[in-house]
Amino acid sequence: MPSTHLIAPGVYRLTWEAHETAEDLSLAVLAAFEEGAHRIEAYVALDDHPGQRLASFAGLLKEGIARGSVDQRDHAVFARLATDVPAKTPDGFRALLNSVLPRKRAISQLLIRSDDARVLLCQLTYKTDWDLPGGVVEVNESPQIAVGREIEEELSLTLNVGQLLLTDWLPAWRGWDDAICLVFDGGEHPASLADQIVGDRREIRSAEFCTLDQVNERCTDFTARRIHSALANLAGGPSYVESGG
Repeated sequence: MPSTHLIAPGVYRLTWEAHETAEDLSLAVLAAFEEGAHRIEAYVALDDHPGQRLASFAGLLKEGIARGSVDQRDHAVFARLATDVPAKTPDGFRALLNSVLPRKRAISQLLIRSDDARVLLCQLTYKTDWDLPGGVVEVNESPQIAVGREIEEELSLTLNVGQLLLTDWLPAWRGWDDAICLVFDGGEHPASLADQIVGDRREIRSAEFCTLDQVNERCTDFTARRIHSALANLAGGPSYVESGG
């Protein structure tokens, strides 16, 4: 049978053998709760996919990754609290699935154009290349609202966020996980708009309207491709690209 051992007041660690079933684990968790536990946790090696499925089937929610935690290996952390909604209820089942299904980062950017056919670019403090204004979408935040918020926070501009111009899938790159980048239409404005910008010094070195030649020179190749693709879609509907085009 699976075993539990106390690792902190009210916290038990659950371990089991490969032949044991999800029902066996569920019974062990229930017994620990009856003994007064408020948290049952299990560490499962990242390459032990059957073990991770077993932990989920037993009602434990995936909480994250503990790097170098056991035998200097990375482990997925699963846990269940005594106060969690029962896994067999609809709410409990949704919470369980939500904890194990993949999560993808979303980035929202705004394509802001000047009346002399230039594009607003930002020189960022944390990288050498330039990029469109915008940022990461927060949890439970609309991507369209997110990009408006980022423009206000980082550039002190309040602009209407128009239609979605481009959906760009970004593959994993230099330590970043893959992500989805959504480019919205920020409209056309007088070039003097740049004079109104007050950049957040923590993230923005400078911001200015740039020609397409400057876009190609200052941006990474995939960012430049994304900008060209977004410009090409101004007359049409949303389009999908990967790594810019």
